[in-house]
Amino acid sequence: MPEISDSTFSSTPRKDAYDATIVGSGPNGLAAAIMLARAGRSVLVVEGHAEPGGGTRTQELTLPGFQHDVCSAIHPMGVCSPFFKALPLADFGLEWIHPDIPLAHPFDDGTAALMHQSVEETAAQFGPADAKNYRFVFESITKNADNLFGDLLAPPKIPAHPFQVTNFGLRAIPSALAAARSWFSDERARALLAGNAAHSILPLDRPLATNAIGLMLMLACHAVGWPMAKGGSQSITRALCGYLKSLGGEIVTNFPVENIADLPKSNAVIFDTNPSSMARIAGDELPESYQKKLNKFRHGPGIFKIDYALKEAVPWKAAACKLAGTVHLGATMDEIAISERNCWNGVHSEKPFVLTAQQSLFDHTRAPEGKQTFWAYCHVPHGSDVDMTDAIENQIERFAPGFRDCAEAKATMNCAEFERYNPNLLGGDIVGGVADWRQLMTRPTVSLRPHTTPNKGIFICSASTPPGGGVHGMGGYWAAQEVIRAHPQARG
Repeated sequence: MPEISDSTFSSTPRKDAYDATIVGSGPNGLAAAIMLARAGRSVLVVEGHAEPGGGTRTQELTLPGFQHDVCSAIHPMGVCSPFFKALPLADFGLEWIHPDIPLAHPFDDGTAALMHQSVEETAAQFGPADAKNYRFVFESITKNADNLFGDLLAPPKIPAHPFQVTNFGLRAIPSALAAARSWFSDERARALLAGNAAHSILPLDRPLATNAIGLMLMLACHAVGWPMAKGGSQSITRALCGYLKSLGGEIVTNFPVENIADLPKSNAVIFDTNPSSMARIAGDELPESYQKKLNKFRHGPGIFKIDYALKEAVPWKAAACKLAGTVHLGATMDEIAISERNCWNGVHSEKPFVLTAQQSLFDHTRAPEGKQTFWAYCHVPHGSDVDMTDAIENQIERFAPGFRDCAEAKATMNCAEFERYNPNLLGGDIVGGVADWRQLMTRPTVSLRPHTTPNKGIFICSASTPPGGGVHGMGGYWAAQEVIRAHPQARG
C-alpha cells in the first residue's frame, strides 16, 4: 500500500500552467482531479488548509490517541457512489468497516427501532400491516439500487432507467411527515423514517426533498450498509490523494486563494467551493448578472457538534444501541419534526434531534485500548453561536443514563467555528445549501449544465451542485466531464 504522509503535499505548484486547477480538496474536488488525470490531463489541486480533505478529515480533538472525525463520519454514499466504486481506493489504504447494526433509534421505554441492511429484518420488527408497507416501499427500489444511484447521483437529465426512477420518485413526492403517516401506524416505523429524513436539515412537512433524502439514505443502508472508514474519514482523503498522485496529479496545501489571478495558468479552473466564494474569487471573470445569481444561493441551518473522549462505551438503555454505528436521538416523529422546524424559525430546541456515531466500537484504531470516542451533533439556526452542550447531553442521558460520567474530555464546535475551519460551511451549513425541491433542481443556478458557468474556463463541483451533499465525489465527476467536453484536447 503506498504511504501518504504530510510530505506528499507541497506548498508551491511545480509548474506555471496546467490543464486544470481545482480550488478546494474536498471529495468532489479530488474526484474531479482524478477524473481529469485519468483522462491524461495535467492537474493541480490547491487547498487553503494545512491538510486536504474538506469535510473528510480526522484529528485528535480531545486527548492524545483519540481520533475524531471533524465533519463527516458515516459514509453510505461513499460506498454506493458509482465513481468511487470504479476507483482502486482499497489499493491506497481505504477499508470500509460495517457495524453490526447500521442505525438504532431508541425510545424512552428502553426499546429501539433498528435499521438493518436487510429490508426483511427491518420490516419484521413492526406489525403485519406496517411490515408489509415497509417491504413495499423498499424491496423494489433496493433490488434496483445500482441503477437508481447512477441516475439520482447526477444532474437533472433524462434517466437511463426511467421506470425505476419513477418508482422511486412516486415514493419521494410526499413530505416525510405525510409519507410516515400514510405508510405506517407504528410510531417506531414513523420515527425511523423521520430520523433519516431529518438529515435533509429541512422542516419535515416540506414535500419531495425531505422524503427523497430520507429514502436515499435508507435505500443506501439496505443496498450497501452505513459503513465508516477505518482510521477515520481522513482515510478516504488519503486514498483519493494517493491515487491522484499515482496518476501524476499535484496537490498543494496552505494555499488560500483570494483571487483567480493567484492561480497558475489553466485551461479550466474548477471550484470545490460554495457559490458566493466562487463569485468572489473569480470576480470579473464571471458576468455580474451570474455573480448576483450565485450570491442569491440560499444556505440553511447549521450544526453544533461535540466530540467526546470516553473512558467506556455509552451506557445505552436499549442494548441494541451498543451494536449500532449510528444512533438517532429524538424518540417520536413529532419530536423530531418540532426540532427541525425550530432551527428554521431561529429557535434552539430544548430537546434537539441529535445524530450520534460511535466509530471506536467497531474501529479500534480510533481510541486507546479500553477507551472510546463518541461523535454527536444537532441542527441549530444559521450562524448560531449558542452552546448546545447541555441540550445535547440531556438528550443522550435520556437514552443512556450515566453518560456524563463516562466522558474524560470533550471538544465543541459551533457554526462560526465550523465556518472558520472550512469556509465552505457558511453559517455552519454542512450540506452545501438548502436542499428543498426548488434548490435541488437549481444548484447553484437554473441551468441544464449546472457544473458550468458563462466562462468556458470556469466550473464548479462542490456540494452546492448536483447531486448535492454527501461524500460521493459525483459533483466532481460531473464537473470533470464538462471540462473534457469544453476542452477536448490537453495543453500538450
